[in-house]
Amino acid sequence: MWKKGKGEIKVKYAIVNAKILSGHKDMVPEEKALLIENGRIAAISEDAGSFGNVKTVDMGGKYLMPGLVNLHVHLPGSGMPKHTKRQNAKSVRLLMSNPITRGVIFLLCYKYARTQLMSGVTTIRTVGGLGHVDTDIRNSINSGRLTGPRILASNMAVSVPGGHMAGVLAYEAVTAEDCVKFVDRIAEDKPDLIKLMVTGGVLDAKAMGEPGELKMQPELIRACCDEAHRLGFQVAAHVESPEGLKAALENGVDTIEHGAFTDEDMVRLFKERKAAAVCTVSPTVPLSMFDPEVSHSTEMTRFNGNVVFEGVLDCARKGLEHGYAVGIGTDTACPFITHYDTWRELCYFKKYLGVSNAFALHTATEVNANIVGLGNETGTVEPGKSADFLVTEKNPLDDLQALRKPAAVIMRGRLIKNPRVKKFDYVENELDKYL
Repeated sequence: MWKKGKGEIKVKYAIVNAKILSGHKDMVPEEKALLIENGRIAAISEDAGSFGNVKTVDMGGKYLMPGLVNLHVHLPGSGMPKHTKRQNAKSVRLLMSNPITRGVIFLLCYKYARTQLMSGVTTIRTVGGLGHVDTDIRNSINSGRLTGPRILASNMAVSVPGGHMAGVLAYEAVTAEDCVKFVDRIAEDKPDLIKLMVTGGVLDAKAMGEPGELKMQPELIRACCDEAHRLGFQVAAHVESPEGLKAALENGVDTIEHGAFTDEDMVRLFKERKAAAVCTVSPTVPLSMFDPEVSHSTEMTRFNGNVVFEGVLDCARKGLEHGYAVGIGTDTACPFITHYDTWRELCYFKKYLGVSNAFALHTATEVNANIVGLGNETGTVEPGKSADFLVTEKNPLDDLQALRKPAAVIMRGRLIKNPRVKKFDYVENELDKYL
């Protein structure tokens, strides 16, 4: 038997009576059986009898698809507005200097990683965290000590004095030598990628119309990218202005997080460098659209939020039109952006970019996995890949809100029936107005 909640891995079993959505661009429901062995998809067949005498799990006609891949997550925060405080460098140093508070931070961040899994996200990519907490959680999950999603972790990012998240989630580099030093320091904990804070953001903007002021100069971007690439790491960069976008692409960044208005020259750079854009509509919705009495946004914040909203969409739209890769992420931990609402980003992707439900789901699974080099491991339902699945009562190809409440999640073959997460009703009610 499988236990509700934590689950139990069976070495070999068959999943039957499920409508399979492959994750491919042209996916349609297919009634097939899956043979799962040692956490991987061993075979797919129209006849479960071909698997021999193995135990079966009957999905009761539900829809089974690849687990979602969220490419932009910050674990140190819930997304609940009243919990979203702007920490400063001093408070972060204090918290991280004490083993007791570090332990509390670890447990809190793990709780949020597990929430991602319970909401149907089987792979997350963290892009700015506290110290080496993210890789510690990743290692604990990979060793089997904890149950959670697959994690690609960046740990601390690299910023500059006065730059985005400087001293909080990022080191402050002044020279090219600093950049190399900080990349090497981050690399000591064996992360999966390096994150740069190339521009400012909406909440730290100083003027209306300038939410993405270039903070990290080109020579610093180049120094970080050269060292990261020498060590074998992909580089992701926070970018929210055309100036920052061009500087990032010209100097070696692999994935543009968020995005900005994109001209022909930037399209060329994306394609030449085989870079990808990670579309993050979710945090721009409350910033630019919510009633100021709800979001507590100033006129400048709303204006700049809308600039970023339009820029993110333009960057993604140009990618879809011109053929560079476009993935999606939530920027979880921003105000109103929780760890259980990845499905909303798919809804925004459809609503604002005009794609189909199938294409949105394909992007959140196969495309996202390919962008971060996991295409051979997850992202589609195919033999040889990890048994990472999201199961829903209804067909998300008809309505993406079917993803909102998973009937089951399977992670590396481990079945979790009726997964539950604690939701913030206030946040849900406000966000639902903008679906």
